[in-house]
Amino acid sequence: MKTSRRARRDRRVILIVLVVSCVISAFAGRRIAPKDASDLVSALQGVINGLLVATPILMLEIYGMQSALGERMRRLPLPAYLGVKMLFYVVFIVGGYLLSRVLFLGLYGEPLVIDRDVFTNSLIFGAIMAFAGNFIFELGGLLGWGTLKSLLTGRYALPRAELKTFLLIDMKDSTGLAERLGPIRFHRLLNDFFRDISHAALECEADIHKYVGDEAILTWAGESGLADGAALSCPFVALDFIAARAAHYREHFGAVPSFRAALHYGEIVAGEIGDLRREVAYVGDTLNVAARLLDAAKTAGRDVLVSADLLQRAKMPDDLRSEELPTLAVRGRAASLGIAALSRISAAP
Repeated sequence: MKTSRRARRDRRVILIVLVVSCVISAFAGRRIAPKDASDLVSALQGVINGLLVATPILMLEIYGMQSALGERMRRLPLPAYLGVKMLFYVVFIVGGYLLSRVLFLGLYGEPLVIDRDVFTNSLIFGAIMAFAGNFIFELGGLLGWGTLKSLLTGRYALPRAELKTFLLIDMKDSTGLAERLGPIRFHRLLNDFFRDISHAALECEADIHKYVGDEAILTWAGESGLADGAALSCPFVALDFIAARAAHYREHFGAVPSFRAALHYGEIVAGEIGDLRREVAYVGDTLNVAARLLDAAKTAGRDVLVSADLLQRAKMPDDLRSEELPTLAVRGRAASLGIAALSRISAAP
């Protein structure tokens, strides 16, 4: 059975975090082990303690937050949401400490006695690590991991030109759905819709640049997403995720959302903007052309349009086909834009 890219990404994150946690905990092992324990034993107990604490926290963050329990937690007010998560963390930290002590009793030849100072130091260390991990996960979810990485490394502190592929996904009939459902239920529909789009983005190894109203903007840097055709496949992967939850959408909203999409490739200028709130912004003709393509999809009655510029650079997936359409006149461009409609081979044109 083929492992999904999301599963591989989750495993990568788990492995990296566990390794980092083990290294840090090895150095902090002296705080956990008895004073007469050797350095090797102290480091080993630190590693075991780190694994016992970090593993359930990672399972909660990566898998638990995708479950029904995680969905209910996210609907809580922010202080309550963070409080419940920290309560889980405290249980994992204390439980990990006690379990690591029990596992090492044979090496020490001691009864299970909890040293107050050692326990307090271990609890403080674990709480700091848990808080840092929680903060990073929440910030990554808020800003997007690609944006967070760029801000932390200062990649876009100064504007820079880059080549990027853009995929714009726009929900159909969002106005009609909003009128029928009302603002609260429509917001929930939009949240579920964007969640399916984010699953597709992970599967296609795309970054989510931002959500604008009922539109999602996905990106790939440089040639990534082109050589393997992932960018071309991504709208259809999103359709599959939505179709898999069709019963959920019908039960809760009375309709299954659909969308139009547009793909384009070219140069943009990326850089940090803002003062009180900073973000990475993309400026240039490429994004404007992608937006024009999205408008053209509605006029042409096609769900997925792609520019000839991108099509020439990308590998066509075996299950897709392209149909050349009349060129598109784009305001501000001297030459018309070559475009094509994408569809699945098994689907009707």
